[in-house]
Amino acid sequence: MEHLKALIRDVPDFPMQGILFRDVTPLLRDPRGLRQVVDALAERYRGQGIDVVAGIESRGFLFGAPLAVALGTGFVPIRKLGKLPAEKITREYALEYGTNSLEVHRDAVKPGERVLLVDDLLATGGTARAAASLVEELGGEVVETAFVIELAFLNGRAVMDGRPVHSLLTY
Repeated sequence: MEHLKALIRDVPDFPMQGILFRDVTPLLRDPRGLRQVVDALAERYRGQGIDVVAGIESRGFLFGAPLAVALGTGFVPIRKLGKLPAEKITREYALEYGTNSLEVHRDAVKPGERVLLVDDLLATGGTARAAASLVEELGGEVVETAFVIELAFLNGRAVMDGRPVHSLLTY
């Protein structure tokens, strides 16, 4: 996995001064790197009874959808406020540089379904925690939250309330 770090671009001062953004777009552009990420995640979760993969907007869609295909499950988008057309539930959360809200369709997860949450990056954990609470409000069980990158120095795992977390790359 370490060679995947060479495909992650560091962008200083984005989205604001003092933030070092870890950009996955070069990894997405690299067919070998993208396949390695999807294959590594699929290998971890194959046979674990995952009913549905839920991707967190927006880069969680880019890894979650192909992972759902690899696992033979459906895909659920967890979106930012105002993007979903049908009946939905909403959760506000804190970012390292502000606040935002996530939504999911009320019928996206059935009670008792085993859900794998996917996103590109775990930073402070607010986004992932909000997504997990949406899944649980609908009656789903969050099996694990999977990330391509974890910024360990921001302690995002600590706010996940004991939910399992897996990251391919750690900074």
